[in-house]
Amino acid sequence: MKRRIGMVVAVAAAAALVLGGCSTANSSSASSASGKPVEGGNLVIARSQDIISMNATDTFDNNSLRVMEQIMEPLFMVSNNGKTLKPWLATGYTISKNQLVYTINLRKGVKFSNGKTMTASDVKFSIDQDTKSGAAGWGFINAAIKEVSVVNASTVQITVSHPWGPLIADLSLFSNGIIPDNYGGKTEAAFYQAPVGTGPFVWDYWKKGQAVKLTKNPNYWQKGLPYLSSVTWTVVPDANTRKLQVQGNQIDIDDTPDWSTFASLKATPGVNAMTFPSTLMDWIAFNENRAPFNDVHIRTAISDAIDRNAMVKAVLFGNGTPAYSMLSPGTPYYDPNAGGDTYNVAKAKAAMAASSKPNGFTTTLLIQSGDANQASIAQIMQSELKVIGINMKIEQLDPTANKQARLAGNFDMSWNQWSMDIPDPDEWTSWAVNPKGGSNSAFTGYDNPKVIAINAEAAAETNPTKRAALYDQVQTITSQDAFIAYLFYSPYSYVATDQVKGFYVTPLGNYQLANVYKTK
Repeated sequence: MKRRIGMVVAVAAAAALVLGGCSTANSSSASSASGKPVEGGNLVIARSQDIISMNATDTFDNNSLRVMEQIMEPLFMVSNNGKTLKPWLATGYTISKNQLVYTINLRKGVKFSNGKTMTASDVKFSIDQDTKSGAAGWGFINAAIKEVSVVNASTVQITVSHPWGPLIADLSLFSNGIIPDNYGGKTEAAFYQAPVGTGPFVWDYWKKGQAVKLTKNPNYWQKGLPYLSSVTWTVVPDANTRKLQVQGNQIDIDDTPDWSTFASLKATPGVNAMTFPSTLMDWIAFNENRAPFNDVHIRTAISDAIDRNAMVKAVLFGNGTPAYSMLSPGTPYYDPNAGGDTYNVAKAKAAMAASSKPNGFTTTLLIQSGDANQASIAQIMQSELKVIGINMKIEQLDPTANKQARLAGNFDMSWNQWSMDIPDPDEWTSWAVNPKGGSNSAFTGYDNPKVIAINAEAAAETNPTKRAALYDQVQTITSQDAFIAYLFYSPYSYVATDQVKGFYVTPLGNYQLANVYKTK
């Protein structure tokens, strides 16, 4: 996996978009399982944590996003390989000679779940709302968009302020999912209490802390889909309970299995323990707005003190690889030679000696409560940092409080996890290295003008070879700055009963439940 891939996604995929098509009932069933798909049934997915919000423009929570993606759909959809795009609510597009105006043709006959026909006005409103969220939400992804205009009911034009390689990939992001114009006459808050979209499923209920349920959209534009009558995500914090539930057919899918039991689940009759290639990376954020983390020597010392190979064995039970770049191997323009810190205690001690705290200090690592993997990472780091004179305490907060603390900068160090949502590195690099790009440089406060400028140049570049060279620079400089401590890359893991057919997770972490069915 240590290779650069997908280098033509942002521009070459554009040519394929007008030729590609969407999945249909017949094609999805042929690829998902042998035999005729079964209609009806309720799919139950158990997960460790609840959703937080259905507002796509400001949600950074994957649990919420996976539910959201079944309701609200984008103009373009990532393919199963996670590297290319296909038309979805759009049928294709053209670009002006100066590369500043994109004319996008919309799929005709698409209806929202409330029966209203989707038009260009809905598309304009949806993209505009995402853009308005700015750095507080996902609006940074639309930073190059100057204007969205309605040409006619089935055509929109998007004008960018300068050439922008990732635009079509940006439009595939969940935050650019299409919703009714003016929230269908509701307030924003009221709309997201029961959101409406064009997706295969419709909002039913949310019992906070317990479950969220969606039902079949009778107006779905893909005829014959979805197969299921409903999908329910239940909240089951304990990993062993989820394991017993899937083994006992009380649930259909466990979306957060414990790596410690994964091997045994693989050998369990009637159960499918599955891994999917991912763009997932675990990492530690340093709050550079707090001393001594504004000292590169401190950040380097901590990064050098982490034994990533040992962490992969202890936390992932061997199901992963150490991370040495801010990009993952499944992300376009990944550079395996980015120069990220490796485990070197002597180098870590030397960095501490050259730092503002040569005699050590006491600090805190923020993690989410109830997460076995994060607890293991924290305990390993606690032991490793002690060797170089750092006394690290562990602070555990529930997911909502944890998110609020990171957004507010109320931490020294914090555990984080990232997976790509579009097949273009700009989503992550702009979020991570630009203080104005989203969550203050991935919660760190990192602010290197040179990196910001190179990253902006890379996003504006449409030549794949030149983009690759620029992203190599971004990866190299951020590694030298040790702005975050890379930990490891891991696959996505799911456990399902053998009654579940057609379930597939892309490297970007999303799954389309329209194609899933149960044999019983």
